[in-house]
Amino acid sequence: MQRVILFGSAFRAIATGSGGLHAHCLRCTRHENACRTPIRKHSQDQPTNNTVHFSCYRLPHRALISVSGQDTSSFLQGIITNDMALLGEDALRAMYAHILNVQGRTLYDIILYSLKGTPDGLNGVLLECDSTVQDSIMQLLKVYKIRRKVNFSLCPGLSPWALLPQNKTAVLGKSKPDVTAADKVLVLEQDPRTELMGWRMITSCQNNPHEIVSVCQESNTEEYHRHRYQIGVPEGVKDLPPGEALPLESNLVYMQGISFSKGCYIGQELTARTHHTGVIRKRLMPVTMSAPAETLNQGAALETEGGKPAGKHRAGIDKLGLSLIRLAHAREPLKLKSPDAVPVTLQATVPDWWPKNSKD
Repeated sequence: MQRVILFGSAFRAIATGSGGLHAHCLRCTRHENACRTPIRKHSQDQPTNNTVHFSCYRLPHRALISVSGQDTSSFLQGIITNDMALLGEDALRAMYAHILNVQGRTLYDIILYSLKGTPDGLNGVLLECDSTVQDSIMQLLKVYKIRRKVNFSLCPGLSPWALLPQNKTAVLGKSKPDVTAADKVLVLEQDPRTELMGWRMITSCQNNPHEIVSVCQESNTEEYHRHRYQIGVPEGVKDLPPGEALPLESNLVYMQGISFSKGCYIGQELTARTHHTGVIRKRLMPVTMSAPAETLNQGAALETEGGKPAGKHRAGIDKLGLSLIRLAHAREPLKLKSPDAVPVTLQATVPDWWPKNSKD
């Protein structure tokens, strides 16, 4: 996985001042200018000769939470599915994971960005999550904090972006954005779920991607959702209903979001047992539909043409979406009933980025 690591020299003052990164994010709430921190580029990566044109998507449906303090890693290790020991290593600066409930069902999908290894010695991460549940996640973190030395704060002054090559075949070559204003970027990392999701960028809400990426066109966020539904990548509570979705059925292994060798964490027992002894009979799969997703009920039952139960519909945009489908019927034409009782047909596809012959 290629990466570009960009960190701000101004974080030295933040790290040595009162409150560290936690205080920095609080200041972002009060003063947007606090987010405009000068940033140094420490990656040795150089732009390729063939400039790649990128579409840049602001992600207002995603929020950022600062988690900092000397117990950050051990604290998160006990509540996420992935291994914090991997985050911050030379090859991994962004990591996908789920937070589970005690029954082993997904509560929240998150992306963690490491701030370790900066010249300023910060020991913390940024946690990206669905913006509609950021307060719930903050409350959950506080419940599990107990006496650990760790701080949390919302970062409304920071904005997450997705960067996708306009030529989709360029993703396969892991072409990286040509950054022209490194002082305006906090994080620029390849999306940890699949290379087909391009790059993730975090910058101040005041910054424009045109000021940062040399060849960049800001595009409608709906196009971003169409892309991920088309390739079968879930994101947020609509695709992964809290307390309902199961992590292995949600393709957490395929998206590199779980470790089966780490120590205990909340919800581990069911997930580990399913991995070691169980069979995955249903999966979240991309579907094309004969009616717009907006007209369908989330959780609507799917059937085969012969009337056999085949799964449940989750969410989508236009005629693209995600459905939880019984693998035995995944290659068959499926149907569901719309709220006005009109039959809707669906066809599932197997994403190209899924590994072959995997039990998970």
